Amino acid sequence: MALSQESAGAGRVSGRSPQGAERTADARSDPEHRSAPQETPRRAPGPTKATAPGEAPATTHDPAKPTRPAQPVKPAKPAAGVRRSRKALCLTLALLTTLLLLALISAGTGAYRIPTADVLASAQHRLGLGGAPLDRVGESVLWNVRLPRVVLALLVGAGLGCAGALMQGVFGNPLAEPGVIGISAGAAVGAVAAIGLGLRFFGNWTVTVCAFVAGLITVSAVYLLSRSGGKTEVVTLILTGIAVNAFAGALIGLFVFFADSGQVNQITFWQLGSLAQATWPRVLAVLPCAAAGLLIAPFYARRLDLLSLGERPARHLGIDVERLRLALILVVALLTAAAVAVAGVITFIGLLVPHLLRMANGPGHRFLVPGSALAGAVVLVAGDLAARNLAHPAELPLGVLTALIGSPFFFWLLRRTRRKQGGWA
Repeated sequence: MALSQESAGAGRVSGRSPQGAERTADARSDPEHRSAPQETPRRAPGPTKATAPGEAPATTHDPAKPTRPAQPVKPAKPAAGVRRSRKALCLTLALLTTLLLLALISAGTGAYRIPTADVLASAQHRLGLGGAPLDRVGESVLWNVRLPRVVLALLVGAGLGCAGALMQGVFGNPLAEPGVIGISAGAAVGAVAAIGLGLRFFGNWTVTVCAFVAGLITVSAVYLLSRSGGKTEVVTLILTGIAVNAFAGALIGLFVFFADSGQVNQITFWQLGSLAQATWPRVLAVLPCAAAGLLIAPFYARRLDLLSLGERPARHLGIDVERLRLALILVVALLTAAAVAVAGVITFIGLLVPHLLRMANGPGHRFLVPGSALAGAVVLVAGDLAARNLAHPAELPLGVLTALIGSPFFFWLLRRTRRKQGGWA
C-alpha cells in the first residue's frame, strides 16, 4: 500500500501516470534506447547567459560550418572638419596666388606698359636681391604711380571684405554690409565735411579722423534702430540703411552746394569712389587703421561662431554679447572709415566676398574672417585693373563698377533669403 502511494506520488510529480513512469524507466535501462538521439539538442558545455524576456537568444559559432573570409576594411573617410580644413587651406593658397598674379599684372598694365619680368627685376633691385632697374620713366611710373595704387587697392579691399564678414556675424544675417546699411555713406559725410569746411586740425589725418567719427555714429544709430525685442530683423536693417543713405546723400548735396569748384571735384571723388589719387602718403595714412582692424578681427572668430548659435546659448557659454558687438562695431567702423577716407564710397565688396566664401567653405569664422580680407583684396585689385582698362584711355569710377556688379547679386540674394524664410511677414 505504501509502495503504491509512493509510485502515485512520483507519477503526479513528473506529470505522468505511474504506468508512463514505468515505461520511461524501462526505456532508459534498455541499451537500444540509450544510444538513440535525444529529441532536444544538447547545448555545448560552458557557461550560458540567461536571456531577458523578449530578447533573442545568443548564437554560438558552430566549428563544423565553414567561416567566411574576412572582408578587407575600407579606409575611413576623413571627418568633415578635416575636409573643411583642407578646403580652407586650398582656398587660401589659391587666393594668395591669384592676388600675387593680379598685383604683377596691375603693376605692369596701363598707358605705359611694363613687362612682368621687368617689374620683378626692378623689385629685386630695390630689395637688394639682384635684378636690374628700369629706365627713369619706367621706375617713376612703377614706384610712384602703379605700386601705390596696387597697395592701396589691397588695403581697401581687405578692409571692406573683413568688415562685411564681421557685420554679418554681428547682426546674425547675411544681408548686413557696411555700404548697404549706410556706414560707408556716413563715413563719406565725415570726409566730405572735412573737405568742405577746410578742416586741418589733425593734418593729413583730419579726413580719416572725421570719417571714422561719422562712421562710428552711423553704425551705432543703425545698430540701435534695427534691434527689436533683443534681435536684429533683416527688413528693419535694410530700411534703416535706406534712410541713413538718403540722409547722408542730402548732407553731401548740401556740402556740394556751398563748396567751391576745387572742393566739388574732391567731393565728387568721394561719391563715385576711385583709387586715381593713390600716393604713398595716402597709403601710409590708411595703413595703421587698416592694419589694426585686420589684426584684431581674427581674434574674435571663435566668439562669432558661438554668437551664431544665438544670444542665449552664447551667454551660457561665457560670451558677453553686448561687449562683443560693441568691440566688433568699433572694428567695422575703423576699417570702413579708413577705406572711405582714401578711396571714397565703394559698395558691395563686403556683401559679395563673405557670401562667396561661405558657399565655398561653410560659415566658420576662423577661415571666413581672414579669408574675406584676402578675397576682398583680390576683388578690388581686379576691379581697379578693370576700371583702368575697360574704357581706355578714360577710367571708370571704381565705386560705380562694383555697384554695377554687386547690385544684381544683392537682388538675387534678397530673393533667395526671402524664399528660404517663407516671406518677411
